[in-house]
Order: sequence, then structure tokens, then C-alpha cells
Amino acid sequence: MINSQSIDIQRIIDNSPLRGFHWLLMILGFCILAIDGYDTAAMGYIAPTLLAEWALSRQELGPVLSAALFGLSLGALAAGPLADRWGRKRLLVLSCLFFGLSSLATVFATSLASLTMWRFLTGIGLGAAMPNAITLVAEFAPARCRSRVINTMYCGFPLGAAAGGGLSTWLIPLGGWQSVLLLGAIAPLLLSLLLLRFLPESLKFLASRGGSPAKLRAVLSRLNGRPCAPTLTFRLADDERSATPPVSLLFSPRFRRTTLMLWLSYFMGLVIYYVLLSWMPVLMQTLGFSPAQAASLTSLFTFGGTLGILLAGWMMDRFGADRVVMLGFALTALLLVLMAQQQRQIVLLGSALFLVGIVMNGAQSGMQTLAATCYPTAARATGIAWMQGIGRFGGVAGTMSAAGLMALGGSVHVILLLLCLPALIAALAIIYRWRSSRGISPLEN
Repeated sequence: MINSQSIDIQRIIDNSPLRGFHWLLMILGFCILAIDGYDTAAMGYIAPTLLAEWALSRQELGPVLSAALFGLSLGALAAGPLADRWGRKRLLVLSCLFFGLSSLATVFATSLASLTMWRFLTGIGLGAAMPNAITLVAEFAPARCRSRVINTMYCGFPLGAAAGGGLSTWLIPLGGWQSVLLLGAIAPLLLSLLLLRFLPESLKFLASRGGSPAKLRAVLSRLNGRPCAPTLTFRLADDERSATPPVSLLFSPRFRRTTLMLWLSYFMGLVIYYVLLSWMPVLMQTLGFSPAQAASLTSLFTFGGTLGILLAGWMMDRFGADRVVMLGFALTALLLVLMAQQQRQIVLLGSALFLVGIVMNGAQSGMQTLAATCYPTAARATGIAWMQGIGRFGGVAGTMSAAGLMALGGSVHVILLLLCLPALIAALAIIYRWRSSRGISPLEN
């Protein structure tokens, strides 16, 4: 039994060993992000079948494909402040329920208008889920292994997106394109019940919002695996409490530079990510590689990404998030130059693409950890969510810019060299944020 009359919450969290409680959080968070990744990528997998079945052109399907991206941005922007006010658990349960029901409604869409509307609403729920899952897990993870915990959970997103490809090839012949979306609806609806039953609310959120001591003691008992004394009280660092609205706190003198630099870096990272993920098969085929070779080359980027996420988590705990993220973006720029020079050598090109997957995805996933450690409890969910919400527009900008360059006859060499610019801008933004904040992180105070 914990008998101390007054305890520091952050100290208790940082000194706790990784228990079954932490693994449960990681598994639930992994499932949230895996379903998020699956559903985000679902339209790409069913697009060929939908085009043939509804006799559509690619231009007509464009709004459907972009609707979820805009919904993702709106969902993230709306959910962050709500989570900092109502709680991480409540928003996670509601977001899973919302995008599960929206995906279920998409199954019964019979027109482009209804399909676009339901994909937009699905995107809102998806956009709300990821930042709140990251926030909740970050607030329970000990400082010594926080990056590894967050990045291990984050692997759920690319693995969920990749699994969707394999599942869709099996589901579509059996039940049509609707079956892919049906699975993407059933999974979050079932998960929302598990979250309601097993997911705890953040200790730091409860303390910062004046939660009842009984609720705090109940969560702490689960964290430590032993009961707490009924007289136990809790302390929270002064800078973790704030009466300032979360959005205002992001733009306060203390956090303004951090906020803008995180937005800029995340935006630029998604420009690179979506260009490589969306257009790499097409770019590789224009170089003369067969469709099978182009698919294999693109898969190297995805596989390298999963390895990079895990490696970045270990390195950030050892060397610091700012250093690893900055180095990842800088190496991405160098490797893109190498790719541009080795267009015809499939072995060298594939090796460079695999390494880009490692360093670029490692840096981009590291942005979640970096944002989680930059903001206090009162604005953490908003800080992560708004970074993701603004950054999603980088994906839209990257995809549209690459399409425009190809329409104008831009070569693969030119496109790859131009992608060096957002990588360098992202690296410089992290350096500026790091120097201006002197590496101070509220989660580590």
C-alpha cells in the first residue's frame, strides 16, 4: 500500500517500472492507430473496384479521396481543445464510436455525394483519435522510455495501413468494396467498448482539472499494482496547471515559437511522406521499371518506415527528441539527392529508398513525442492535435504539387531534388525551436 500522505504525480509516473498497465495502454493505443491507418488507406485500396463498378473517372473520384484528409485535419483541430477540457478517455471513446458509425454508413452509400460526405465525417473521427491516444500514453509513460513507448504504439498506423492492402485483396472478391469499409467499421465499434471498460483517464489530466482524490487513487492503484492509502493526496508541478485556454496557451510567449516550428516541420514532413507514398509507383514506372518492380520499390519505403519508427524511439530516449528528429530530416535531404542521381540502378535506388523510409518516418514519428514533451498538461492534447491538423494540409499540398509537376512534364530527378527543400526546412525549424527553447520540456520538469 502507498502510504505517503502527499505524492508528486510526475515523480511517481517516472519512477514506475513498465507493468502490465503500461502494456495494456500500448496495446489499446496500437489498436487505435492500426484501425486509423487501415481506414485512412481504405479508399486507396478500393478505388480501382469503385471506378469500374460505378463507371467513374479518376477526376470524379478525387473529391472522395481528399474528403477524408480534410476531415482528418478538422477532427484533429476540434478534438485537441475538447480533450484538454473533457478528458482524453472520453474523446477517444467518442471518436472511435463516431468514425466506426460513419464508416458503417459509407458501406451503404449509393452516390458520389453521399460517399464523399461519409468519408469526410469518417475523417473527422479518425483525426480526433490519433492525437488523443498519443497524449494519453505519453502522460503515463516514464521519462526514461517515453519515446520508445510512444513510437512502439505509433507503429500501429503504418502496419494497419499495410495490412489493409492484404485484407482488401481477400475481402473485395468475397464481398465487394463495401466489405473493406465494413471491417473498418466493426473494428472501431468493438474497440470503443474495450476502451470504455479498460482505458484509464490520465492521472495528470485528473489532477490538473481538480478530479476527485478517489478517482486519482483508483488510477494510481492500477498504475502501481497495489492499493493506495485513503488519505493520500496529490501534487502537480505549477507549470502543469493553467487557467489559460489551451489554444491561447499554444500562442503564449513561452510556447509561440515552439508551436509554429512544430507546425512547419510536421507540414513539411507530410509533404515528403505523401509524395513518396502516393506517387512513387507512378514515378518508378516512368523510369522504365515494371509495375511489379515499382510496387517492390515502394514497399521498401514502407518497411523501412516501421523499422525507423522503432529505431527513432530508442534513439530519442538516449540522445533527445530534437537531435534525432533534426538529424532524420537532414539525412532525408541527403538521401533524396542520392536517389535523384541513381534513377536507373535498381539496387542503389531501392537501398536509398529503404534508408529514406527509416530516417524520414523516424523523424516524422518523432514529432509526436517531441510535441508531447513540449506542452504542459493543460494544452498537451491541443498541441499534438493542432500540429497534426495543420500538418495534414502538407499531405494535400504535397500530393497536388507532385501531380502538377508531372502534368507540366517534370522529371523524377527534378521532383526528388525539390523534395530536399521541405526536408531541409523541417530540419532548420527543429534546430530553431531547440535553440530558442533551450531544450526545456514541461513533461521533464
